[in-house]
Amino acid sequence: MTHPTFHADSSVRLWGGKVEDYLHIHDWLDATKECFADFRHRALRHHSQGIFEAERLFGHTITNSDGRKVPVRYIAEQHIKEDCGGRVPSVADWLSQLKPAPWMSRGYKIDDRKSQVQP
Repeated sequence: MTHPTFHADSSVRLWGGKVEDYLHIHDWLDATKECFADFRHRALRHHSQGIFEAERLFGHTITNSDGRKVPVRYIAEQHIKEDCGGRVPSVADWLSQLKPAPWMSRGYKIDDRKSQVQP
C-alpha cells in the first residue's frame, strides 16, 4: 500500500471504528519515508522488532470509536503484512540484504592530542 490512510481503511474493515482511530499507528510505521522515499524505508520499522516498538509506544491496545479494544500488535502486523507480501520479516531479513561497503567496518582511531580543544 502506498499511504497510511489506506492501511487505516483496512484496519477499519478488520476491527471497525474510524480511520482516525488507527492513523497515528500507520503514520508512525511509514514515518521513515522521511529518510528514504521508496520501499527501503521499510527496513527501519517493517519487521518483528518494529511491531514490539509500536506496542511500547502506543500501548498494548487502543480502544476504537466503536468501543472495541484492538491490540496494537495486530494493527502493526496488518500494516507490515500488507506491505511485505503477507509476511512479517525479521530485522535479520532486512539487514542480510545490505551490500557491505568498506566504510561500514573500517575502524578509525582519533588522536586524543589533536582532538582536544586548544585554549
